[in-house]
Amino acid sequence: MEYIYKPKGVCSQQINFSIEDGKLHNVSFVKGCPGNLKAISKLVEGMDAEKVIKILEGNTCGNKQTSCADQLAKAIKEKL
Repeated sequence: MEYIYKPKGVCSQQINFSIEDGKLHNVSFVKGCPGNLKAISKLVEGMDAEKVIKILEGNTCGNKQTSCADQLAKAIKEKL
């Protein structure tokens, strides 16, 4: 099942992903920093969703209290 998440406090406007058998797949971001977000998407492909949360949760971007990576962690957490 594909999920759509609307992140808050970051440049990205949408995060798309699916979770199958506890594994994260097809992560993509709409807007934001394309190089970094493509890299994150490739790195987390097929990873255990809980592990991705532990790795990315709490990451910040500049002076912001969150980041696109942190928002991905929140999105996964919400869908599990």
